Amino acid sequence: MSIIKPYRYIPDEEIEARANDILKRMQETPKYIPKWPLDATRVAEFLGLDVVWDRIPPDAEGKIAARILPLEHLIEINEDILELLKGFEESTVAHELGHWELHIDQKAAGKFEERIEQSIEIDMQPFLCRAVTGQLQKMERQAQSFASYLLMPRYILEQMVAERDLTKWSHLYAMQKDLGVTISNLTTRLKQLNWIILHPADKTIYLGKAAPMCKK
Repeated sequence: MSIIKPYRYIPDEEIEARANDILKRMQETPKYIPKWPLDATRVAEFLGLDVVWDRIPPDAEGKIAARILPLEHLIEINEDILELLKGFEESTVAHELGHWELHIDQKAAGKFEERIEQSIEIDMQPFLCRAVTGQLQKMERQAQSFASYLLMPRYILEQMVAERDLTKWSHLYAMQKDLGVTISNLTTRLKQLNWIILHPADKTIYLGKAAPMCKK
């Protein structure tokens, strides 16, 4: 029995629905009503997970950005990423939550926990998050999509763009600050929604066909 689900194609609509369901359940729980910028650690706590920052040394396959210890309900983030761009931290935690929701077999984890309670020795390797290829790379992309939907849900973006001009970088940077993400996270999300188009040569921003109208 494996605690890691085999890779399967998951439509973006399903990933977005999973993220929105968590936000909806949090909204219905007074202690965890989500506010933006979203604290991904609070989301982890809502899901029964602890998050710690620690130095994770590289192994034979290279650097490890984070890892999940399913039986301990623990997410460990490599503290070295603290040196990276502001906003990357929340994305990293949210990314790991994507793995927890999409790729960890939580029912199997429960069965392993029962064995441990019966003093049966279990050798459980952590779920490692790092640069990979093949099917694992597809799982990483799914987790990153989940993080994007969680930190930047469509209904929050619609509220934020109501008084902003998406063709102005200054307005996008203001949104980035309000969302607690990187500017790359934000522009990728807005392009995915077809709200903006970035000219590759000079970074000029154009409105996409699906862009909501500014109320100004």
